[in-house]
Amino acid sequence: MRIIQMLPVLAFGDAIGNDTLTLDDTLRNNGYETAIYAEFVDERLGKAAETIDKYIPSADDIILFHLSTGADMNYKISEYPGKIMIMYHNITPGYFFERYDPRSTEVCNSGRRAAKYLRKKALFCFADSEFNKQELIEMGYDCPIEVLPILIAFDDYKKKPNEKVTAQYDDGYVNIVFTGRVAPNKKHEDLIAAFYYYKKYINPKSRLLLVGRNDFYPEYYARLRKYVERLGVSDVIFTGQVKFNDILAYYKAADVFLCLSEHEGFCVPLVESMMFDVPVIAYDSCAVGETLGGSGFLLQDKKPEIVAEAIHQVMTDQSLREQMIEEQRKRLCYFEHDRIKAQFLKAMKAFIDNQK
Repeated sequence: MRIIQMLPVLAFGDAIGNDTLTLDDTLRNNGYETAIYAEFVDERLGKAAETIDKYIPSADDIILFHLSTGADMNYKISEYPGKIMIMYHNITPGYFFERYDPRSTEVCNSGRRAAKYLRKKALFCFADSEFNKQELIEMGYDCPIEVLPILIAFDDYKKKPNEKVTAQYDDGYVNIVFTGRVAPNKKHEDLIAAFYYYKKYINPKSRLLLVGRNDFYPEYYARLRKYVERLGVSDVIFTGQVKFNDILAYYKAADVFLCLSEHEGFCVPLVESMMFDVPVIAYDSCAVGETLGGSGFLLQDKKPEIVAEAIHQVMTDQSLREQMIEEQRKRLCYFEHDRIKAQFLKAMKAFIDNQK
């Protein structure tokens, strides 16, 4: 018996890719025979995985499929004779992209159609969050579903940040940071609107650092730049794609992490912010509140003036700030590798025993 993980893309440094590799290590270290197959494997990962055309199917295989996007593999796996388990990372609804990218709209819609198609094929599911679990149930999944948080590569965040970046922004300004690709569901326009209010009416010595690739949706990015120009607000910085030690530096420089996204199935940057003791202010959407788990400053309304006043409160009330950081440190314990790995291994053993 082998445990085969499959996914459309195994990318270097990607959250789902890191999760896949860590789960593989966990299984191997506990005596399981494993393999990883993907339609595309980043060459920087060496021999960690094979392309899917190398897979030789076996009825004894357990296939753990990472479902996160539209891809041919979503349907292909149902043709294999092995027993199918699904790791559901969520798929962003296509309507977020309709105005900007028809292809992304169709990829997302296709992925969600495939998720419904697989509801009778899967014998067991993992979901990154309770939010994701409920989506599967709404799609008609009636197999056992267990919430298993994504495994985050904590050791990577102990690496040395780019000191030039931290020094560049260590100048007495309040640094409001958001990390993540520039995409319509992330609602960068709301971040800009809130920052405009904060800078104009509360604290002119502030900047907004939007860290992440901005070439996925050129029309959306162009619209954001025009919005900044129309508002006449300075100190809005789009970094574009940066190296990992630069990302660490931006977290190090951050005074507040602000997330106003309207669709997150988990939201890894929230946890990353916790690691750096950056107070999190976030809009309560999808899995965001669940990931924060009672920590952070959770907003039910993201009108610019409300968000700006929240930033002001976190920056001026030292006792509140210290309390937020302490609660975030406690929340980090929930994402400890040993706990998640033990839960994963227990679920896998129970599944295998039930198949005998």
